Amino acid sequence: MLHNRRLILAHFWLAFATFGLALPLGAWQMYVRSPLSPWISNPEWYYRSLTAHGTVMGYVFPTLVAMAFGYAISEASLKQALVGVRWAWSGFWLIAVGAVVAMIPVSLGRASVLYTFYPPLIGSALYYIGVVMVVVGSWIWVALMSINLRVWKRANPGAPVPLAMFANVAGSYLWAWTAVGAALELLLQIIPVALGFKSTIDAGLARVFFSWTLHAIVYFWLMPTYIAYYTIVPRAIGGRVFSDTMARISFILFLVVAMPIGIHHAFADPQVGAGFKFIHSTFTALVALPTLLTVFTILASVEIAARARGGRGAFGWLTALPWRNPMMLAVTFSFVMLGFGGAGGLINMSYQLDASIHNTQWITGHFHLIFGGAIVIMYFAIAYDLWPHLTGRPLVSLGLVRLQLWLWFIGMIVTTFPWHYVGILGMPRRMSFFDYTDPALANEAVSVVLSAIGGFILVASGILFLVVLIRSHLASPSQPEEYRFALAVHPTTRVPAALNSYGLWVGLMVALTITNYGYPILQLAIRNDTSVPAVYVGER
Repeated sequence: MLHNRRLILAHFWLAFATFGLALPLGAWQMYVRSPLSPWISNPEWYYRSLTAHGTVMGYVFPTLVAMAFGYAISEASLKQALVGVRWAWSGFWLIAVGAVVAMIPVSLGRASVLYTFYPPLIGSALYYIGVVMVVVGSWIWVALMSINLRVWKRANPGAPVPLAMFANVAGSYLWAWTAVGAALELLLQIIPVALGFKSTIDAGLARVFFSWTLHAIVYFWLMPTYIAYYTIVPRAIGGRVFSDTMARISFILFLVVAMPIGIHHAFADPQVGAGFKFIHSTFTALVALPTLLTVFTILASVEIAARARGGRGAFGWLTALPWRNPMMLAVTFSFVMLGFGGAGGLINMSYQLDASIHNTQWITGHFHLIFGGAIVIMYFAIAYDLWPHLTGRPLVSLGLVRLQLWLWFIGMIVTTFPWHYVGILGMPRRMSFFDYTDPALANEAVSVVLSAIGGFILVASGILFLVVLIRSHLASPSQPEEYRFALAVHPTTRVPAALNSYGLWVGLMVALTITNYGYPILQLAIRNDTSVPAVYVGER
């Protein structure tokens, strides 16, 4: 039973409201960069929009979804009312106010620094303070997840932690440590300069701090998606989880290997030596392990459901799957986009191959295919699955739900595949204007137009998603069954201590991060000749 439905709904509604505001900004950016639009004459508007879009989509939207889903998981899987509800509301309001505080200077053109901050470019201090408020609000959620699990363990000594909660708390710990890098960059490097206490900044050290967060944050975004793969999809399509043990190992591996890998985003930067770049490249390859385990386990779980429905033969069971079930559609689309996006990630993490696509539209395509594609489509599925239990009203029009998922999948493919292509041709990202009359760029025009069309398809899908949620919220009341998560093929009555707790794995996560980042950070921190004058937004 979900005891604090208003709390969970508040997080979801704020998440989807900010998503609804940021999504059209992305489509507008694609339009003004394309041959369809005349030059906007002032590039500041483009970078202002890009900062708002990236900040909301990168920090606010996924954080609120993870928190909402986390609170629902805590109550539904542990079967106990949330401990610390007042603190949970405090975290919510910190994020809501922080988002507004950050967006005000962005809207006024005083913080067009993009969500990656880009030192030595410095924006209004209010922007950074707003981002810090969002992070602090999310850390309250991290603490509450740990506290609620401890309360449950005290009441159930020796019992296996439910898989959904085990994964949820692992995701919260990953986020708590992931955000430390950006927090150090903001508190030690950027905010003192933004407040006028310093006039110079070590841009190289700041970028290393941010790389601590830059890639691992993707796995925080992924956690709700992977939890849905394991604990919602099998139940929704009439199956069971193939292996509870493999699921736990996957989430543990994310804790251990997802953190110490961010410097592969700085291959072209001179401040980190080639040796540590190679180490981070190697660790980036290891992060494929939990994904491969997940793909195998979920496909096996889906096959179980199909055979329970009468599926036969080596591949004949595929036709027995409930393809009209929205959850089946969502996980299929998510896996397809995860496959293409993951394949592109192998190029990004290669110390040699990255040079050919570094800072091109290829990166934009890869990033959106993973986050906007594989991850966000499962956010939709999570909301659809939980909505009747949160509102006490049925989900209306499954036909519209299926259409919305199809549009999102098609729109994301049409948007990102051309980006990969023009990236191979060398088109740089984060540029506000291209002259397609230039013969060197003319052959990229059609691809850019296609990506802009894909962006508008995504906007249509996003609007349809909000329409479904609003219509369902206004439907006649109903009494849904108790919310539950998928069961394993073999019921979990006992698990090893290492798969039922986090001490060893959090220790490894911290140790590996310090090992992979300690020397580069210390090396830059003790030098006094690496700082450069800050450049303030509005004074360029």
